[in-house]
Amino acid sequence: MAKNSIKVSANVADTVRPTIADASRRPAWNALRRIVGQVTTPLLPDDYLKLANPLWSARELRGRVVEVRRETADSATLVIKPGWGFSFDYEPGQYVGIGVLIDGRWRWRSYSLTSTPERGAGKVAGARTISITVKAMPEGFLSTHLVDGLRPGTVVRLAAPQGNFVMPAPAPATVLFVTAGSGITPVMSMLRTLVRRDQITDIVHVHSAPTESDVLFGQELAALHDAHPGYRLLLRSTRTEGRLDLARIGEVVPDWRERQAWACGPEGMLNDAEQVWEAAGIADSLHLERFAVSRAAPHGAGGTVKFERSGKELTVDGATPLMDAGEQLGIQMPFGCRMGICQSCVVSLVDGHVRDLRTGVEHEPGTRIQTCVSAASGDCVLDV
Repeated sequence: MAKNSIKVSANVADTVRPTIADASRRPAWNALRRIVGQVTTPLLPDDYLKLANPLWSARELRGRVVEVRRETADSATLVIKPGWGFSFDYEPGQYVGIGVLIDGRWRWRSYSLTSTPERGAGKVAGARTISITVKAMPEGFLSTHLVDGLRPGTVVRLAAPQGNFVMPAPAPATVLFVTAGSGITPVMSMLRTLVRRDQITDIVHVHSAPTESDVLFGQELAALHDAHPGYRLLLRSTRTEGRLDLARIGEVVPDWRERQAWACGPEGMLNDAEQVWEAAGIADSLHLERFAVSRAAPHGAGGTVKFERSGKELTVDGATPLMDAGEQLGIQMPFGCRMGICQSCVVSLVDGHVRDLRTGVEHEPGTRIQTCVSAASGDCVLDV
């Protein structure tokens, strides 16, 4: 939902000091930082502190990779110690954005958290950590680098955890997980959290992978199956058994209609799940996680985008991202992931309205917008 706001000069907005993540939970530190900030003006305390420790920054979330642990031949778990300002109160099933500097350019992607959100969980050498598990994809430059090229000690950028594919607390009495390949990663955070909370009641988990050696967390899942009668793991080797036909899910899980279901995996599997659950009239009990970025259907009229500082303008349709419009005019637009994750492309909307291509929400003058996932909704003016 778009927020109401007063129209202000975008030039003023650009001079506002960065908001400190999680500052309300640490009022004493925040007050001290404000005092120090007055002394060090025009620089921020971060400009000095990050020289001593690159994780001491409130301008952006950062983290240091403390361990890279191989899971399968083409996947690895990255254990990361977040810097100051990271909130560990995320929900199991959410994802986090990670930015890695490669050849002078920050490359961003989002990955499901496989760690548990409880405070004090996942300690490495006394440090509170998070973890993501990455599968190297043939077409994925960053995923391959994270699995085979990243070294412990590397400092990365982080985006705050987000996502609606989550497990509520307390968990439902009966649960069905349907996963395939790396789609198991968000479910792994859920399972580990349920174990910590002693909430493994009645869970059926159907997981597909090409072979048994390709199963992420295979040993941990097998141990969970053996230790908890309430958790039943059904593995399917697609190389020998073929893909799971969800239209026949009842043959595998007879009471699937009575269970709350979470599904994550290839797009085709998720589309099939939607159709099966809708046909059964229980679509509300199915929760899906799609790794691909989805966009709302373009219905905006577009308009003339004016880039105020450069004095250039361009008329575009309602499906063209503002970043693309600027680059067509030769304007150097700030960017990072180009997926709406990292917030690197945020600029001020001076006048007019723009539309978020993912949600369809319209933003008003005076707000800060992400140019990589926003399009003109009528004529608009950007502070670029």
